[in-house]
Amino acid sequence: MELKNAQQLMLKLYGERDRRRGVEGTFMWLVEEIGELSEAIRNKDASNIREEFADVLAWLLSLANVLDVDLSDSFKEKYGAVCPRCKKAPCICDK
Repeated sequence: MELKNAQQLMLKLYGERDRRRGVEGTFMWLVEEIGELSEAIRNKDASNIREEFADVLAWLLSLANVLDVDLSDSFKEKYGAVCPRCKKAPCICDK
């Protein structure tokens, strides 16, 4: 699934609910899911890691929808095809 399509799906499924929850509430759900991903990684639970990655992405897409940010366009603008700092691919930055 393309990122743009995934963001549209989240808007269709949860857009109204996310808008009612607002930026702060939606952001807090994203943070919670990042915490759950962290725990899954620490536990080396491969199936839970996959699930939590999906949840993190879903909440990131929902937050972007609440803020009217097209993540696909934002990502392309910042990263395009090269590192935004050194302008090379692969990156040759020191760190």
